[in-house]
Amino acid sequence: MGDQQGQLIELEVSNVAHGGVMVARHDGRVVFVSDAIPGETVRAVVSDDSKSKFWRADTVEVLAASEHRQPHVWAAASLERRPEDRAGGAEFGHVTPAHQRELKRRVLAHALSRMAGIDSDVLVEPIPGRADGTGWRTRVRLHAAQDGTIGPYAARSHRVIRVTDLPLATPELEAAAPLDGRFAWPVDLVAPSTGPVLVLDDDRNVPPVIERVGDREFRVAARGFWQVHSSAAATLSAAVQDAIPPDMFDPRARNLDLYGGVGLLAAALGDRFAGDGKNLRITTVESDTTASGFARENLAEWARADAVTARVDRFLARLRADGERLDRATVVLDPPRSGAGKGVVNDIVALSPSHVVYVACDPVALARDLDLFEKSGYRLDGIRAFDLFPNTHHVEAVASIVRA
Repeated sequence: MGDQQGQLIELEVSNVAHGGVMVARHDGRVVFVSDAIPGETVRAVVSDDSKSKFWRADTVEVLAASEHRQPHVWAAASLERRPEDRAGGAEFGHVTPAHQRELKRRVLAHALSRMAGIDSDVLVEPIPGRADGTGWRTRVRLHAAQDGTIGPYAARSHRVIRVTDLPLATPELEAAAPLDGRFAWPVDLVAPSTGPVLVLDDDRNVPPVIERVGDREFRVAARGFWQVHSSAAATLSAAVQDAIPPDMFDPRARNLDLYGGVGLLAAALGDRFAGDGKNLRITTVESDTTASGFARENLAEWARADAVTARVDRFLARLRADGERLDRATVVLDPPRSGAGKGVVNDIVALSPSHVVYVACDPVALARDLDLFEKSGYRLDGIRAFDLFPNTHHVEAVASIVRA
């Protein structure tokens, strides 16, 4: 701990940074400040001065407010609480929805420019849901404190915050949340698109849930990965379909769906390009055994679709070792927040697919990987971004990458 922690400082906020914080300067030092908006003057308390190049601070008073400031959508995360008592998970809830999307656009555009040398006019598109960005979360984890109370963590902390509401959750999930209960373990709340809300407070096995996207159903483990926003799966399916021109997709090629989960995006390709099941050849690759098993079931109507349980890097390395080429193939990948990384990108490039569709939940990881593709003979052919996580700093992007 340095000498400045806990000090009150006045800041003029200049810009937005990756990670849901804003940028200011104090005596020449960069300060990343939460709960502010570019253009504001705020009084903030220094929460971390351990780094020599920057400090972190939390807004405690707004001295000159932005026109884009609104009452926070979640009282438990608002300025009326001490910074350490503010619930995490809604760090943009004090910003009007349209300006939230503008801030996310700036972060994405800056990352593309700085890390990949790409100038982009990409916009962050809203998706179906409430205009104020509440009522969309279909999955919530509430953590258990030592006294058994449950709630979200405070921002950048493992301190449990007791709350009386969950405004980002769907109404059904919020109504089922046992916020006054006492639990020894975290509580997982799951509101599938079909069936009742599940309240999972121990490790017992529960049946899979059924998620519906359009007319298609997917079996998913109750605690397994599924897109959190109630409209996200349909939005991403359509975006991936639209990213591939029909004349570029060869259903007989060695098409791949990497980090494929339960087969959502592989099915999207099947529905668009080979709905009759006669021609589609695609392999979805997923390291989670349970998810991969469900993918096999979910893709069963396409005779030449396959689901492989493997780490993506090891699967691609085996293809290279076997001398495979993917010259006419499309590769879809939806990696974790850390991105695909140099090894996976290099392996994809070495296999030489004609088209890559990259679904990304982190702008910096996407920009880093796009730079690797650009330096290896591929180019960005188009990009869209979607506000899949309203009232948070997170943004999803779908990038179309082709051989140069």
